[in-house]
Amino acid sequence: MISRFGISSGPCVAAAAAALALAGVTGCASKNYVRNQTAPLVDKTNTLSDKTADNNRNIKDVDQRAQSGIQQAQGAANTAQQNAQTAQKAAGDAETSANDAVHRADSLDQVVKGLDNYRSMADTSVTFGFDKAVLTKDDKDQLDQFAGQLNGAKSYILEVTGGTDSTGSAEYNYALSNRRADAVVQYLASKYGVPAHRFYLIGIGKDKEVAPNNTAEGRKKNRRVEIRLLTNMGGGDSGTQAKSATPTGN
Repeated sequence: MISRFGISSGPCVAAAAAALALAGVTGCASKNYVRNQTAPLVDKTNTLSDKTADNNRNIKDVDQRAQSGIQQAQGAANTAQQNAQTAQKAAGDAETSANDAVHRADSLDQVVKGLDNYRSMADTSVTFGFDKAVLTKDDKDQLDQFAGQLNGAKSYILEVTGGTDSTGSAEYNYALSNRRADAVVQYLASKYGVPAHRFYLIGIGKDKEVAPNNTAEGRKKNRRVEIRLLTNMGGGDSGTQAKSATPTGN
């Protein structure tokens, strides 16, 4: 049979149509097969990618925490080293101050020429409140009575020794004892015109107690300044000048 287009529509045409239909079905089946086979692989790949990303984040977090911990540990180590250095310096300063105080207390005979000719003619002491270096009215009255003995003395030195109780560090107490002794020096120098070279000032801190520190009364006695009038029995004042252990003013 011949079609209107001049092409035979016999068995060959039917066979061709069938082949085309089969090819279409086969193509769809192949695509579905491929899709079914590759879908699990894609899912696994995506899962692995997610896990890899999580692992990278976890590794980064761990690294950040580790770095932070290292920095904190380094900071703590640096702080501990600084504290140790500070403590060592404080201990060294305290030892130096203690040695200086002992040296000052033992060196009066080296400072004053012919100290053997000097004799103690009078002495007094004043006490201070806890952590105080200010003279009270009673203290000043007592110093006024003591200063009355200076009028007839032509060749003399005043040994002024400051002390503290045992409360607080050695370094702080050396400074406090010096302030107390300096308060006495300033009062006598300003009110009675005692020249600076007449004073020999010593701050011994808590090194030398005059009473036990385990009682309130004993600690009160240790918070004191002792003043001793030394006069030259030979009457000579030439070349005899006491040097103050700390600066004094008029």
